[in-house]
Amino acid sequence: MEKCQDKRSTLTEYIIAGQADFYRLAYSYVKDRDAALDVVQESIVKALTKADSLREPAYVKTWFYRILVNESINWYRRSQRLVPLEDRLDQEAAPETDPGTRLDLYDAIERLNEKERTVVRLRYFEDLKLEEIARVTGANLNTVKSRLYKGLKHLKEWTEEDLNDE
Repeated sequence: MEKCQDKRSTLTEYIIAGQADFYRLAYSYVKDRDAALDVVQESIVKALTKADSLREPAYVKTWFYRILVNESINWYRRSQRLVPLEDRLDQEAAPETDPGTRLDLYDAIERLNEKERTVVRLRYFEDLKLEEIARVTGANLNTVKSRLYKGLKHLKEWTEEDLNDE
């Protein structure tokens, strides 16, 4: 019983200290203030109800981020606000040559597939180490490295392509 109380205490302290970080990550998925707050709230509720499943309090960060990422992705899927990327690319007009309308980094990140986008966000926006990202996503370390490499390669291609159009 005492160990469960230690886990809950560690989790509570972590949640209180990291609220702004959680909101930022959720917002990067849902792009809506209220929805991001809802995602964070749902994640906190889920984490508190499952606090006893946290095996090692030292991994509270990756454990909670896994819940938060999953809740964000679930909300994103449920909302179905966005048309699949393939359809969206077919419907878009030809790119303009005006440098002011070039693709910025955040738009490029949104073009990545879900798994690459998650790895890039966790690595560069949340400053997680590759090993932590592997625990959050449930993927092995080499898969995380591969997704990060592919994602960065796509980002470089897409942003340089737009820079060269200038």
